[in-house]
Amino acid sequence: MEIKKLLDKGLIPTPIVKRTGLYQLVRGFTLVEMMVVIAIISTLAAISIPVFLTSRINANEASAIASCKAISTSCQSYYMNVDPHTYPAQLDDLVAPASDPPYLDTVLAVDKRKQGYRFEYTLNGAESFTLYADPITVGRTGNRYFFVDETGIIRANTGGRADATSTPIE
Repeated sequence: MEIKKLLDKGLIPTPIVKRTGLYQLVRGFTLVEMMVVIAIISTLAAISIPVFLTSRINANEASAIASCKAISTSCQSYYMNVDPHTYPAQLDDLVAPASDPPYLDTVLAVDKRKQGYRFEYTLNGAESFTLYADPITVGRTGNRYFFVDETGIIRANTGGRADATSTPIE
């Protein structure tokens, strides 16, 4: 009876039902409460997913720049250590067994792909080389294209393949 008095006065929340002569509190969520929670979660997902994708692209581009630096430095080291001076004919020449000690990571030299970027190395004579780093899927793995040659200056372009006239990165 005590519960009935409290119910009548509005002091107990309404989700109470009478079962077998006793009043019991029913626990659960209403449809409106569930819809509010789903709306909040959807809003948070809509905000966070694009931020996550952008940060992933930025990380891939940073990795591509670091890989371009590593390849350029490896080519310069190779050039200084061979007689007569020449750049490697291909990236495979920078890893074991062709090179001892190896100048470059096998992933870059053999696979020529790393974190969403494809690397293309070309020897343009004993004194010159070019390296292109292109996103595998533009807009998904990267937005910028990169270029480096024997000067060691990394250049970037967003509209297509970078070349020696593209803007240097800082």
